[in-house]
Amino acid sequence: QVRLTESGGGSVQAGGSLRLSCEASNAAHVRLAMGWHRQVPGKEREVIAYFDAGTTFYADSVKGRFTMSADNPGVTESLQMNNLQLDDTAIYYCAARPRGSGAWSYWGQGTQVTVSS
Repeated sequence: QVRLTESGGGSVQAGGSLRLSCEASNAAHVRLAMGWHRQVPGKEREVIAYFDAGTTFYADSVKGRFTMSADNPGVTESLQMNNLQLDDTAIYYCAARPRGSGAWSYWGQGTQVTVSS
């Protein structure tokens, strides 16, 4: 079973930066696409960034502020978050799926990001 382990997150003032990282283990048998989602209590989880099949996606809410990078594509990837705003406060989840498939099959445990004024 593929396992995703997240690191990073925490608390920061508005305008600050944080970096999240995600490492996939037990994934030698599958080529993974990886991405990031976030969820605010009471709202649906939303996808904010991912790499898949040569495509890079960023949600409008984070475009120009957040950047994904692949240290080892499909194994270790990071999300650099700059100019964080109050609305970015959420639980952030690393997710993965077999490349080119539709559904996100694997999830990290989630990490809290809190932005304060």
